[in-house]
Amino acid sequence: MPHRRASDASEPAPPSDDGELILPTPPAPPRRGGPPILAAVAPVAGAVVIWAVTGHVLALWLAALGPLIAVASFLDHRRLARRELREAERRADRARDGVLRQLGARHRHEREAAWRRTPDVSGYLADPEEIWRRSAAREAVFVVGRGTAPSVTRISGGGDTQNDRSIRAAASRLTDAPVLAPFEGGIAVAGPPILATAVVRALVLQLCLVHDPTRVELTLGPSNAHAWARGLPHRTGSGVPVAVLEPGEHSRPGAAFVIARVDESAPSPPACAVRLRVRSPAVAELDDGSGLSEVVPEMVDAAQAAQVAMLLDRRAGSLTPTADPECVGLGALLEGGVPTRSGGLATVFVSADGQGAAIDLVEDGPHAVVAGITGSGKSELLISWIVALCGHYATTDVVFLLADFKGGTAFDALAVLPHVTGVITDLDGDGADRAIRSLRAEMRNREAELARCGARDVRDEQVRLPRLVIVVDEFAALLGDHPELQAVFTDVAARGRALGMHLILGTQRIAGVVRDALLANCPLRISLRVADRGDSRAVVGTDDAALIPGGRAGAGLAVVRRAGDPSPQRVRVALSDGALIASLAARESGPPPRRIWAPPLPERITREELGPTGDGGPGARSVLGLADDPTRQRQYPLTMGLEDRSLLILGRAGSGRTTAAAVLVAQARGRVWLDGDPERGWDELIAMSAEPPPTGTVIVLDEVDTLLSRFPPDYTAEALARIEAVVRDAGHHGHLVVATARRLAGPLARSADLFSRRLILASSGRAEHVAFGGEAADYLPDVPPGRGVIDGVRVQVAITAAPARCAPTAADLWRPPRGVSGLVAPLGPRMRDATTRWSEAGIRILAVEEAAGADPDGGRTVLVGDPETWQRNWRTLTRVRSEHDLVIDAACAPEYRTITGDRTLPPLCEPGRSRGWLSRRGGPPRRVMLVPAIEPEG
Repeated sequence: MPHRRASDASEPAPPSDDGELILPTPPAPPRRGGPPILAAVAPVAGAVVIWAVTGHVLALWLAALGPLIAVASFLDHRRLARRELREAERRADRARDGVLRQLGARHRHEREAAWRRTPDVSGYLADPEEIWRRSAAREAVFVVGRGTAPSVTRISGGGDTQNDRSIRAAASRLTDAPVLAPFEGGIAVAGPPILATAVVRALVLQLCLVHDPTRVELTLGPSNAHAWARGLPHRTGSGVPVAVLEPGEHSRPGAAFVIARVDESAPSPPACAVRLRVRSPAVAELDDGSGLSEVVPEMVDAAQAAQVAMLLDRRAGSLTPTADPECVGLGALLEGGVPTRSGGLATVFVSADGQGAAIDLVEDGPHAVVAGITGSGKSELLISWIVALCGHYATTDVVFLLADFKGGTAFDALAVLPHVTGVITDLDGDGADRAIRSLRAEMRNREAELARCGARDVRDEQVRLPRLVIVVDEFAALLGDHPELQAVFTDVAARGRALGMHLILGTQRIAGVVRDALLANCPLRISLRVADRGDSRAVVGTDDAALIPGGRAGAGLAVVRRAGDPSPQRVRVALSDGALIASLAARESGPPPRRIWAPPLPERITREELGPTGDGGPGARSVLGLADDPTRQRQYPLTMGLEDRSLLILGRAGSGRTTAAAVLVAQARGRVWLDGDPERGWDELIAMSAEPPPTGTVIVLDEVDTLLSRFPPDYTAEALARIEAVVRDAGHHGHLVVATARRLAGPLARSADLFSRRLILASSGRAEHVAFGGEAADYLPDVPPGRGVIDGVRVQVAITAAPARCAPTAADLWRPPRGVSGLVAPLGPRMRDATTRWSEAGIRILAVEEAAGADPDGGRTVLVGDPETWQRNWRTLTRVRSEHDLVIDAACAPEYRTITGDRTLPPLCEPGRSRGWLSRRGGPPRRVMLVPAIEPEG
């Protein structure tokens, strides 16, 4: 029986162009040209003209050149046309040869693909890994022989020549291809007994190579013609019944498929829809009901068939042990101890043949993959492995970082073990970024320690680093949600052996999940039951894991294969319990390990939880919140001191801006709090400019953007200049200036860079976060109040009691004094109502034009007028503002400087609050409250 290779490495690669092949168009015959009449007539006409001019008779001989030139031109045109036709035919032949070469390459690769897709007996024996591999395309058909089959390659173009027609016809037929028949009903083989029996052997072996014993049950007739088949494992199979019959034998009832040898003159059994008549070793006639076709049948002699049967029987025996290992408790295995090697992580958490089997993560790894479908016991295996390592080694030898991404709490019970530095159950928000930074930080720390000791890896006796085992359950779910973690795990796998970092990755399937670069560094493979043979082969190289029984019988059964194992080993996982975990947690296992993974920041934390604070004096620092720095693998109280000078806090409404400022104020020796009251804010800015607050004062500009927006334009520029001065001089005066804002726009945007530090809380979107000065990667859409970023570090601001809100700014009530007073106010209902009420209170009201009638020694007189009227009566205005009280309504702010002659800004008066400015005898203005009703004097 010839053995055919599934593929040949010396063959060229398949053509890259899978489109339709096109034959060249045959060259058209040259077009016949007409006689060159002009070439013939022109010399004759020229000769006649020359004769007529010169009179020489000899000139007429030139006329004879006309016919000669015409004949020569005609012959030359025919010669060139024949040459062009020959060249076009040669180009067409070269193009046709190229099409034929492409056709041959495509047919060759199409043929190889067809034989790989549906091999015959020789194909399976050439590639034993294909035996019993599940494939829907193979299980529905079987190969009758080799012959002609339809090809997917098509050729168009060309001409109507016999050669082009034969090429197009040849393209649609694939020679030496597998001829298939459906695995349905049966097949009858007729012909000379020796040849027909050899064909039946090939068909029986082919079915047994395609289907494992669990899918086909083989039954033989009473004759001894197929004694070789009695060694096939399919004789005791449990699948589809297949009957093998000789002439005169009948199949048992219920046979789903029949392979029968019949006499040439006998009809086929009723179940057989296909009949194969063998003519010679190389020729057979196939009748499948749709017509007759010629095939080359495959034949196997009895000795070869017996060898194949023995091969299949050994294969089935290796995949189906007679008895599974019995379940044992992990505590019993730990009591027996384990042979350890220096620097290794050998432990016993599985049993084989009733004895514990040692697995060394360092020597057999350094990384491991654990596969298994849901319910196969994958989580229990990982837990037992971790507990066993904790039972054998101290915290100075090994520590763990555990991650479970299937939504459960499988690893929560292990958090009490001293070896466990962190348990991760979710990576929402910035969790993936924290994981990447933490793992890379751990790699940097270990590299620095190796460099400090001058060592190449952690095996060096000078290195005092415990091995870190990172255990991930549902690795596929992790990468599905966070594909960016693939790179860091690949990096850990590549450099982990020297750094003492090891991966144990649990997943339901490997194909399409774990990349080759990562899988190549995970030679230790453990597989519980998997649903697909391909997954089993991807993990342990054989179908063993796919043959583990389902249900309770297969739970905890696993197949282990190390890099040097010639074949997998079937084991049973020992089970741990809560009592064992509790006893290991209570046992002295060494000093507490350094934390590799810190828990996520809390959504709420009080200032008291972060420890005591200073007295606010020089050098003291105030706690702002809890900072999370996975790059340095630490969480620490974030503090602010006077040396920090200034802090700008940005965030949307409800993000915790005011709370952050209140936390710092609560720990300060002194405070100045500017809120949204524009009058109070202006007064505080003026006061701080005149006399800076004491050293150690925290100056808070709360809602500074809102405050500036409520100032009139000329006040805004002045206020911003004074704020900038406060921020610039904070270090000189020993102040900490804290400003909060909802938006970074307008005047504030120009001053934001003066602040030495910036805390960015929750924003309305990524664009606003970037506008605040943050990195786009740091933006998180949903964060709790108080969560922000400062100096690239994420922080949760502490909460404290909100500061008492300042009462609205109060102004002195202006009462017209005895004598003459002036009031500058716009004409309108409010002014008429005021003058009416003042008149009723006994106050004399006069217009500015009536100032001559005012009696300075009499009662109270108020001269009233709008700004324009006062400016027309300039002498009266000058006398009143230099000798009496002059009150200017805040509504007349645009005319204030013209009326008073003062270039400086008066105290800010908020519109709508009945405010004005009082200038007494030319003195500096002060803010007063105007009340339209004044009680009578005395």
